[in-house]
Amino acid sequence: MEKKVKVTIDNKEILVPADYTVMEAADLAGINIPRLCFLKGISETSSCRICVVEIEGIKPLKNSCTFKVFDGMKVKTNTPRIIKQVKINLELIAGNHQFNCWACPREHNCELLELLRRYNVDNHLNVDETIKKREWMINQSESIVIDSSKCVLCGRCVDACEYYTGLGILNFNERGFNTYVGPANQTSIDDAGCIYCGKCIQSCPTGALRERDNVDDVFDLLHEEGIYTVVQIAPATRAGLGEEFGLPMGTNVEPLMYAALKELGFNDVVDVNFSADLTIMEEGTELIERLDKFLKGEPSVLPLFTSCSPGWIRYVERYAPEFIPNVSSCKSPQQMNGAIVKNYYAKKIGVPKDKIKVVSIMPCIAKKYEASRPEMEVDGIRDVDIVLTTRELARLIKRAQIDFVNLEPAKLDSPLAQYTGAGVIFGATGGVMEAALRTVKALLEEKDEKLVDITEVRGVEDIKEATLTINGLELNFAVVHGAVHFPEMLRRIKEGKKQYAFVEFMGCTGGCVFGGGQPIIKAREFEKTDVRAERAKALYQMDQEHQLRRSHENPHVIKLYEEFLGKPGSDLAHKLLHTTYSKK
Repeated sequence: MEKKVKVTIDNKEILVPADYTVMEAADLAGINIPRLCFLKGISETSSCRICVVEIEGIKPLKNSCTFKVFDGMKVKTNTPRIIKQVKINLELIAGNHQFNCWACPREHNCELLELLRRYNVDNHLNVDETIKKREWMINQSESIVIDSSKCVLCGRCVDACEYYTGLGILNFNERGFNTYVGPANQTSIDDAGCIYCGKCIQSCPTGALRERDNVDDVFDLLHEEGIYTVVQIAPATRAGLGEEFGLPMGTNVEPLMYAALKELGFNDVVDVNFSADLTIMEEGTELIERLDKFLKGEPSVLPLFTSCSPGWIRYVERYAPEFIPNVSSCKSPQQMNGAIVKNYYAKKIGVPKDKIKVVSIMPCIAKKYEASRPEMEVDGIRDVDIVLTTRELARLIKRAQIDFVNLEPAKLDSPLAQYTGAGVIFGATGGVMEAALRTVKALLEEKDEKLVDITEVRGVEDIKEATLTINGLELNFAVVHGAVHFPEMLRRIKEGKKQYAFVEFMGCTGGCVFGGGQPIIKAREFEKTDVRAERAKALYQMDQEHQLRRSHENPHVIKLYEEFLGKPGSDLAHKLLHTTYSKK
């Protein structure tokens, strides 16, 4: 039986587990102790000294995030002494912070700004040159920007990088007033080996880490004469965007997204769910071909690895290049859709492909990097021209003063916006695997069992495994999400105790629904909610309600092959829809 102790916090007596911290006890009692550096289970360093409390019988103020409760403890959280100390600490942090909040993407949900307002902090130290950093630094790549002028040295990003990836890209560098967070020795974030999962951005309480902003680029593009703009949205974005407009987590806002994109002035709106179905046709064919060769005793590389997560691609090219032959040659759905828009759809709508610009709305900052890869073009024309994150789209909508939640819901009639339930679940961990198995099993077996729900690969367990009998052959499959778990999955494969046919890799824990470009959840809400599961529910609900739930049943994908590509894996399909990788 769990041991409990009696604690009194602000005259409120409660029973709590004996291993609780004061902060956990206060949360249980519904008492809000302020915090800045604390991120439960990830960063618990007690470095900011904002969560201090008074404990009867103990003279110094104690950090509530790490100090353990004891029986009979009496705690005060809001005395004049505490408020004075918290204000001093906040003044010291503010004195070393660049306040151009109007231009900061975190202005509406900055945890530092919220605390400064709560305690009515006078920023009089901001003019004191003795406490300021000697210089501010910007470290940026195609996907991410690190801005030391907004860094409060809380360490949350450093710990999050290690927690989610195990790569340790971010560190504390220098000492004293010159301390900054970033890769060691002022190495560029790109050269440091970052995989652009974006978990550092989502963990940052301020705007010190953010995606590279392309909102102005899209705004200008929408007003450029002679350009036909096509925008495409990723599966997971429709389960996240609503949070930026006050809707509950996991609300499906697909019809409102469509309406907003039309209102913004895009000439055409298509859906990456369509190309997710297309990806299954190409990747499923690749898996079938590799299995066929293996069974015939011909050279074949198994297991086949998925290729739609650019964070995973950056990882395998840099940290596990020996596995590059296992990676599917399929481009991601984002890049496939761009190639199809410019090389097939352009002819349908009578627009020269060099006059079309494709903008992607993605839950992932690594998609910006992916679109910039030299390989991602056909005949010198880029597949995708600009990538915006879910957060950037929200800023674009707000800039245009569109009343998002009150828009008239819209539907799309473009053939490249029609999809099956299999396409939409790409946004959740296990979704690519489930979609692929639905189709591969149907294509290989004479009797179609119409298998749709493969629950073994759903959920947020770090590594999930399933065994499925396909055409009389028992095959093993695995799903891994979160880069920190990649080494273990690769170790299992090397070890060879179990033979896998197909493995899904996603760089972000939970998959794209928790991608680095999705709305940022404040620390207190993050502690109480499994964001991954809440957003994924929306996608599985859409899948459940869809009339067609298997990619090979998409009539518009079928027509694409009949009219243009020929068949999955054809020469033209390889030219437009496949790519190559190399050791980096």
